[in-house]
Amino acid sequence: MISAEEALQRLREGNRRFVQGLRPDETLTSQARRSALASGQAPFAILLGCSDSRVPGEIVFDQGLGDLFVIRVAGNVVASSQIGSVEFAAERFGTPLVVVLGHSSCGAILATLEELKRPSEAQSRGLRSIVDRVRPSVEALLATDLANDTPELVRQAVRANVRVSANHLRHGSDLVEQLVQKGKLLIVGAEYSLETGVVDFFDGVLPPA
Repeated sequence: MISAEEALQRLREGNRRFVQGLRPDETLTSQARRSALASGQAPFAILLGCSDSRVPGEIVFDQGLGDLFVIRVAGNVVASSQIGSVEFAAERFGTPLVVVLGHSSCGAILATLEELKRPSEAQSRGLRSIVDRVRPSVEALLATDLANDTPELVRQAVRANVRVSANHLRHGSDLVEQLVQKGKLLIVGAEYSLETGVVDFFDGVLPPA
């Protein structure tokens, strides 16, 4: 298995290809690759991303079958099932990297901000559970001057939510925390731009040299 730093570089290079519109390598999804993976997998990165249809992780990072262990949930929030999924991949496959991937104009963030500004009783129990998990990371922002600048408020809220989710993963279980402390697992936060296609890794990692 490659190192977390090598895995991160591989994702950066894949995103660069995606942004530049380079043709994907068809061997990444070929019949031969499917056959090779039928007996097992060794994903080099775990991706906890939003369910938004515009942010499919394998595509924005130009990866193929067997490369990424993908967990998707609206608002890239962290609950026990997400923690368990990360534990499974990190322990079973030795995957060294977790990326929490948020994105610009996230609907879950917008819904949470709207709920905080104008509380409603009309939300379903399921949607409210997502809003309640996003709420702690963005609520404090409404008490600042950002409340008067909606675009910047949303941008900051997206990143705040990613940071909280990444930190929740780092400390959400003894297993994950031990892997992080031993240097066997790196958890980073990133934001995907719907407008440019660029992924910016901004939490838990140094910028590329």
